[in-house]
Amino acid sequence: MKYFAVIAGYLLGSIPFGYLVSKYWKGINILEHGSGNIGFTNVLRTLGWPPATAVLIGDVGKGALAAWVGVSAGGEVFGIFCGMAAMLGHSFSVFLKFRGGKLVATALGALLVLAPQVAVVAVLVWLLTLAVTRYVSMSSILAAVSVIPSMFVFRETTEMKVFLSLAAAFLIFRHRSNIRKLLKGTEYKLGQKVERK
Repeated sequence: MKYFAVIAGYLLGSIPFGYLVSKYWKGINILEHGSGNIGFTNVLRTLGWPPATAVLIGDVGKGALAAWVGVSAGGEVFGIFCGMAAMLGHSFSVFLKFRGGKLVATALGALLVLAPQVAVVAVLVWLLTLAVTRYVSMSSILAAVSVIPSMFVFRETTEMKVFLSLAAAFLIFRHRSNIRKLLKGTEYKLGQKVERK
């Protein structure tokens, strides 16, 4: 049962809501538009708020569900494994030939179940940074960074600290192309539309 839960977490995470919503709602392949990413931000820039909101709900939900299944099957540590499996599934989806998104929404979903106080701080940092800079990528990176001090403030377990550190590092790594664009001044801001190819 426990091992099945990890596999189920990966498969849940692999569900490409960005691709499915874009394909069956708007009739386009989101992998061929904008940044080519299946996440909320690219869907928002390309298709607008209603499809992007649906993608956000789906991606957060699959991370939360995977972590919840893991906790139910084997406690906190197993919840961590299942949450991480969902995050890996989102980034390397078996349904998209191991392509995927940049992790933010799915990681948030897992975090809301596994470390809700840390998740709330990360969301507040994300919102504040977005309000000031209008860069979604910078907001996501700083939210990931905020996880490190938060896990000590809220006295998370050693296992949770390891998970949070790995998740934050992986998220920042997934944003390496955005970091290059931020340094060059070519990163899109929230509200900037991209032309469909």
